[in-house]
Amino acid sequence: MMCDELVFPFLQQNLVLLCQKAIYWKEEKALIAADVHLGKGGHFRKAGIAVPRDLAQDDLAVLSDLIREYQPQKLIFLGDLFHSDMNTDWDWFALWRGQFPNLKIVLIRGNHDIIHDSHYQKLNISLHAQLLIEPFLMLHHPLPPVQLQQATGYVLCGHIHPGVNLRGRGRQSVTLPCFAFADKQAILPSFGRFTGKVALQHQQTDRVFGVLSDKVIAL
Repeated sequence: MMCDELVFPFLQQNLVLLCQKAIYWKEEKALIAADVHLGKGGHFRKAGIAVPRDLAQDDLAVLSDLIREYQPQKLIFLGDLFHSDMNTDWDWFALWRGQFPNLKIVLIRGNHDIIHDSHYQKLNISLHAQLLIEPFLMLHHPLPPVQLQQATGYVLCGHIHPGVNLRGRGRQSVTLPCFAFADKQAILPSFGRFTGKVALQHQQTDRVFGVLSDKVIAL
């Protein structure tokens, strides 16, 4: 997918906001994505719900394209990498990991990341509850206001699957995935295709960036 990147200078860092719903952090040479939810399709199929079989492969292909384009030294997942228990999509993920043996992969555990640590360790993926790479604190869940005041860095997180609602002059409206940068934390859109989005209430001082199919726009 061709994508016009948007470079967002922030806290003396340069964040490239991508229409693939990820961030490339130039100074750290890090690709950051939240809420991939690999295996979600397999989880639903096991429950008898018909969903396409190629969802995980498609999301992994997008990650592969980003890795080849930006050549990151590390890939940071902000939680909910794998949706639930292990299923056949894990095999696709293991094969995909083997294509990038020298890439450092970090997973900040999310509420859906219930697969035993040993399986990630076999794939040379490091696990954390949180990770501070100044000036950013990598988490899965957004922090409430009281905890944000005590946080050791500016929070980058996921979990919410944020969206922003745009209304036209008539009654038409659309909800776009978005990057939502507030005073002390930013919520990333969900990377996975098989995920929803929730329209957030934004403060007037927030920096919000809507994600279109071919570009990211400041709103």
